[in-house]
Amino acid sequence: MIIQVIISDNYLECKCKKRMNKGLSVDIEKCSGCRMCELVCAFNKEKRVVPDLARITVWQNYSQGISTPVFCTHCDNAPCIEICPTKALSKDSVTGIVNVNEKTCKACRLCAKACKTGAISFNAKKKKIYKCNLCDGDPICVKFCPTGALTYTKVINISNNKRYNV
Repeated sequence: MIIQVIISDNYLECKCKKRMNKGLSVDIEKCSGCRMCELVCAFNKEKRVVPDLARITVWQNYSQGISTPVFCTHCDNAPCIEICPTKALSKDSVTGIVNVNEKTCKACRLCAKACKTGAISFNAKKKKIYKCNLCDGDPICVKFCPTGALTYTKVINISNNKRYNV
């Protein structure tokens, strides 16, 4: 079962526009919880192997034996963009990727509170927020996922509530 990740109530969903024709997907049946995605992401972005600095986070439900990588899904009507008082978050009109302008971010963390997936983190040392930007269209987490649970694939909108791979 391959799904686009956004945790909402009891199932995973995404609301995204058609203009973003590729996105990260995760097959939760393949995810081993190894957290390799976090390690390579942190090293790629921060040059440090510190999972807390990754733009992807593996949520683990030990009682059910499920590991789920969580990342920004670049929502259609991204609440993080709407709530940002300094307009530090913006959506690329071509790719649909939600980006952070670190120069204008005042680290108020309203965006993190508004994020429905919990995909926005705060770097206390830099006093800035950070989130996945799909490595500008070449996500390194996908390349290093040893089980193939993460993929970067074409997606289409089938309904307002779900996003599927094609």
